[in-house]
Amino acid sequence: MAFEILPTLKKYFGYDTFRADQENIIKDVLEAKDALVIMPTGGGKSLCYQLPAIHLPKTTLVVSPLIALMKDQVDSLRANGISAAYYNSTQTAEEQNAIVERVVKKDIKLLYIAPESLGNIQFLLNYEYIDCIAIDEAHCISSWGHDFRPSYQNLGFLKKQLPNIPIIALTATADAATREDIVAQLHIPNAKRYLSSFDRANIYMEVRPSDKRVQQIIKFVKKRPDYSGIIYCLSRKSTENVAKKLVDAGFSAEAYHAGLQPEDRETIQDNFIQDKTKIICATTAFGMGIDKSNIRFVIHFNMPKNIEGYYQEIGRAGRDGTAAEALLFYSYADIIQLERFMLGAANEEMQRSKMERMKQFAEATSCRRRILLNYFGEISEKDCKHCDVCLNPPSFIDGTLLAQKALSTIYRVREKEGVHAIVDILRGAKNQHTLENNYASLSTYGIGREVSWRDWQHYLIQFINQGLCTIAFHKDNHLELTHLAHDVLFKGLKIKVTEPITKRRKTPLPIRESVKKSYDEALFEKLKEVRLAISKEQNLRPVSLIFNDASLKDMAAKKPTTTSEFLKISGVIQHKLNLFGRVFIEEIKNHVSFGKADTYQKTLLLHKKGKTIEEIALKRKLHETTIYSHIAKLYEENKIDSLDAYISKSEIEKIREASKVLETKEKLKPYYDYFEEQVPYHIIRLGLTILNKKEA
Repeated sequence: MAFEILPTLKKYFGYDTFRADQENIIKDVLEAKDALVIMPTGGGKSLCYQLPAIHLPKTTLVVSPLIALMKDQVDSLRANGISAAYYNSTQTAEEQNAIVERVVKKDIKLLYIAPESLGNIQFLLNYEYIDCIAIDEAHCISSWGHDFRPSYQNLGFLKKQLPNIPIIALTATADAATREDIVAQLHIPNAKRYLSSFDRANIYMEVRPSDKRVQQIIKFVKKRPDYSGIIYCLSRKSTENVAKKLVDAGFSAEAYHAGLQPEDRETIQDNFIQDKTKIICATTAFGMGIDKSNIRFVIHFNMPKNIEGYYQEIGRAGRDGTAAEALLFYSYADIIQLERFMLGAANEEMQRSKMERMKQFAEATSCRRRILLNYFGEISEKDCKHCDVCLNPPSFIDGTLLAQKALSTIYRVREKEGVHAIVDILRGAKNQHTLENNYASLSTYGIGREVSWRDWQHYLIQFINQGLCTIAFHKDNHLELTHLAHDVLFKGLKIKVTEPITKRRKTPLPIRESVKKSYDEALFEKLKEVRLAISKEQNLRPVSLIFNDASLKDMAAKKPTTTSEFLKISGVIQHKLNLFGRVFIEEIKNHVSFGKADTYQKTLLLHKKGKTIEEIALKRKLHETTIYSHIAKLYEENKIDSLDAYISKSEIEKIREASKVLETKEKLKPYYDYFEEQVPYHIIRLGLTILNKKEA
């Protein structure tokens, strides 16, 4: 059966084209083929099973690890007009029974469920009710993965019980070992592997020494006063300490960790999603399932335990595709703390190896993006020019001969040794391992005696970082060659390396200047006000259920004034156009007609007739927020003599006092936050208009 999937993409998700492999993945699922999808955060993984579910006649079962993740996904789908539900332990028996009945009636397209709850719906797991299974965050199934969850290891029964149902496993972070483990444990050996690029080119990466971290963070945030961000810490105590110091410095910040009550965690998360709180200081428990596209920075107060975790966490910034920053603080104390966490773990050796790789990333003197991409098997030959190392490059020497010696040795031991053994062979060591394996007979034995053991290790790490070889964690950390190694050995590819560092640079690298905006920022702020007003009126949380920031920025750039133009905006679908389009289009029209008399004149005439704001809005079919902006503009142009009917003297005085603290009379959001949302936007707008006019 042929499916028309492109019209479905536009109708339900608001996009005109698919990204990367999305179209091929969707076609595979619709043809009942298994698939393993590795796609970065914000890359559109969910669409790969959500869109097919619309076309399939029964229910697509989505196994998801977090309740918060399920709720956000379901709310988003419902906002797009797609029938979806979740089944978990927070619901009553009556609620769960109602969901089951809807599945039986084929009234639910997507059902989200935690792996622990699958036993409760065993009678639904048959061909009569289910036609697709999606395993989200699939790396949780593997002990090689960075977020192993024992409950996921039982999911192998699904393929055995339903061999003809397609299974699509999805994750943002999985190295080669984890990918193979996922396929094996889910019993989907024939699944096609889809590896999208891991490159998040919009994220600037930087690593700094951890000297005076809090002071550095305060300085960093001061230069980004309107940005949302996450600061990851290793301990609960650190999250609270950092949050307190930020609050004391005048910033909007809260701590989030597992020691808080569930209702408190939910409130803090909701405050962040709604932009009530700008900065969250959190343990790694925070972030998975957060549907917030406008996070502009992620700071690691401590070094993460592995590259997978680091990559996943920085991926929570810049999900809307615009510029974002990732700042990592690194110290040896972090290593000691992480080693304590690993002590006695079942996979302690593997965890230590991955932590060592993370340490090497933090200490790297070559392009950080290349290191990340090479780690995940996406071999990159070019530097990114968008990380601290690329913008502040160290001095390099020719390392071609060193590389040829090392790579030749790896080849001659048949890729069955790790870093230590390779260095021993190069230096001609006479230890037991070298002699027992007859490595002294190799032609490369001892050809690197003049280089110290520590220096060889330094060079080998750079060869790994540059993608000449990789560490096979699932094969006792053996070094394996890549296609670039062949180019170095046989095609004359030149390699540059840095000499070993004897002293770390302590001067922080310069902070990158923010990228110039390509949209009308004033209109963007107005559209955000309209969105917030709708969110409050209709109790829609998060506000991205209406439109996300990327859609608002597209509106602010293209300024659509008709329904046909509005439908061309990224993320706009017919369902949302019907619900919200008119209000946004009118706001855009008003902004575009700035300086023109027409729309303001109509409001002025009704005002002179003694109509209230509510009556004017009803008559003109506009939002009250828009009418208040008209009134402010008319007062500013001396067409209205007084605003006393709309704002009291005490309110004006309150706003005047706040302006002394905030030092701005342009943006409304800082005042809204300052008054803890107790003063409406229209009062703030009117108050600032009065103050600005008096000062003019």
